[in-house]
Amino acid sequence: MTGRGAPPRRRFGSLRQLPSGQWQARYTATNGRKHPAPHTFERKGDATRWLTQMAAEVSRGDWFDPSPGRAPFGDYAEVWVRERDLSETTRERYEGLVRNYLDPAFGSWATAAIRKADVRRWRRERLDSGTGGPNVAKAYRLLRAILNTAVDDGLIHKNPCRIKGAGEDEAAERPVLSLEDVFELSACVPPHHRALVLLATFTSLRFGELASLRRSDVDLAAAQVRVRSSQAELARGRTLVKAPKSSASRRTVTMPAVLVSELRTHLDHHAAAGADGLVFVGPKGGVLRRRNFQRTWTAAVRRAGLSNLGLHFHDLRHTGNHLAAVSGASTRELMARMGHSTMRAALIYQHATAPRDRAIAEAINAQIVGRNGAPGAETNGAQWHAGGTSRDRDGRDQEQR
Repeated sequence: MTGRGAPPRRRFGSLRQLPSGQWQARYTATNGRKHPAPHTFERKGDATRWLTQMAAEVSRGDWFDPSPGRAPFGDYAEVWVRERDLSETTRERYEGLVRNYLDPAFGSWATAAIRKADVRRWRRERLDSGTGGPNVAKAYRLLRAILNTAVDDGLIHKNPCRIKGAGEDEAAERPVLSLEDVFELSACVPPHHRALVLLATFTSLRFGELASLRRSDVDLAAAQVRVRSSQAELARGRTLVKAPKSSASRRTVTMPAVLVSELRTHLDHHAAAGADGLVFVGPKGGVLRRRNFQRTWTAAVRRAGLSNLGLHFHDLRHTGNHLAAVSGASTRELMARMGHSTMRAALIYQHATAPRDRAIAEAINAQIVGRNGAPGAETNGAQWHAGGTSRDRDGRDQEQR
């Protein structure tokens, strides 16, 4: 019944303005208990929209008691990281993502209070503030993983991280260097780093793998290097030598033969002594650290005239992978050389095989041209395509006759 004389429509929940000017909202749910909003609102309209959302959930039967999820998200995330069986480097990375990206936005919020709209707004604000897309994607993936566990623990009803593609960190296309650029860079670093640049490019080893390489890992007779460990750098300057991150990363890579003499000279003059001595060392003979080498790298890039590329040391590996792809390496061969257990990374380099594909087409064409009775010129080819083979033409002539 509506119109004049009808009883006033009952509004879902109630609003109250606090002395601070903020608005407080609360409602009575199907369990008969009053549930306040997990935080106050600056504007009455925002509080009203929150009540409308809660009313819709109750009406649809989707309402979920938020009481267990009132624990602050920051506390829950801290426990989540602590309880995971993680490597030291992964644990440090997760703690950094929580500290820098998730805590400032949601740390004081009740875990159950985080909604889809809040996650969308947080992500948009991070991107608009200049945070790199890959970092935002990593933080989003961690938030999603934590809240998946919150669903399993009964703290929340559904995971609010439902943004399609938000967890995919598509980094900008990295530069691929020419061979001239690579050798120019190797000439611009100090002599004890020349082999480091060349090996990073032509064997596609990561910096951490190169930094932990031992003399016993190098077989000059076979022109091979064996990857058995990787060096990671932790907070406060600590280094950690650990097993490669996957079984695929534990591999043996063959180097181009022209690098053998280069590496032999390096081992004779610059590597640490003994079979277990480090192949690449720091300026004082100690561990080679990425942070210290960065100054050397930046100076070399500048001297080589490549500063405009925004070049990273990891781009040498990218260049090496590209070279392997255009040399005709299959996806499986690329995976083995790169040290990856899945095809995803290797397939990135398959786009680089267009010149190789052209060479294959030319080789097929040469076989066609060299075949007895096959066309050898463009005109003959056109006639061959238009008229078919002699057998086809004879058949049509007979039909016409």
